[in-house]
Amino acid sequence: MRIKNFFLPLITVLFLGSCGSSYTVVRSDERSKPNLPLNTEGDYVERIEFITEEYNFDTNYRLELPEDPGLFKRFEFRSTEEYIKGFAPVAKLEMMHFGIPASITLAQGILESGAGRSNLVQKSNNHFGIKCHQGWNGPWVSHDDDAPSECFRKYNLPVYSYRDHSVFLRTRNRYASLFTLAIDDYKSWARGLKKAGYATDPKYPQKLISIIENYRLHRYDDEVLKSNLKNKGWLVMANMPKIKTKKSQSTDKIQVRSGDTLYSISRRFGVSVDELKRANALEDNIISVGQELIIRQ
Repeated sequence: MRIKNFFLPLITVLFLGSCGSSYTVVRSDERSKPNLPLNTEGDYVERIEFITEEYNFDTNYRLELPEDPGLFKRFEFRSTEEYIKGFAPVAKLEMMHFGIPASITLAQGILESGAGRSNLVQKSNNHFGIKCHQGWNGPWVSHDDDAPSECFRKYNLPVYSYRDHSVFLRTRNRYASLFTLAIDDYKSWARGLKKAGYATDPKYPQKLISIIENYRLHRYDDEVLKSNLKNKGWLVMANMPKIKTKKSQSTDKIQVRSGDTLYSISRRFGVSVDELKRANALEDNIISVGQELIIRQ
């Protein structure tokens, strides 16, 4: 992945401590290590308060990671709750812009990183266990996983790991089927990740679901779906790299089925939420099973 300029108006606050999840996950899809220099910039522990700035989603939110990500900063956490508090705003923004449920992103972050406690995350800020893979040109660290001394991506700030996770899922064909699922159906997303090969652990879906339900992470999905910012955020997705899926837009009308939302329908048929609302004279985003919707006028 080429690292280009983008402005991410988000400073991640992350807290000192040492408590986290004890889950371990066996990862799949090993690739060869690129011939790249190790990142040797300063490594220190810093405590910062999480700040979310107001900004224009359409002009300032970018797909690429920054060319100069700054100095490497290592963070620790006192508890899983503290981890959630720090990263929930990030996961919600990623949901708005990439269509990945915030609950799934947070649960994966907790599971893959041990809530920010794992050895890998402490030396790389890699919260999702993403290996280098072919085409990665950024910093990396060596870490024992399925095999000794495997190559894992390194990020100078954790927020870049969250962004790269979104891009990773959004741009790889193996995960295309995830984006046909209802955005508020975290159980199907959890099973879909395992089916697509994100992890080899047979209990991976249930671990994600348990984390989501134990910590009520689905409330962050609800907050995004009810937020006045959601349509502004989803407009950005029109510019995202397209993933080839089976064509399903041969009709101009559909019947709403269980699990559908305006957002999931908009992604399935390649139209915006606003277009659906205009075509069907909807004043809000509430739809019901069996309701007939016009997709295109």
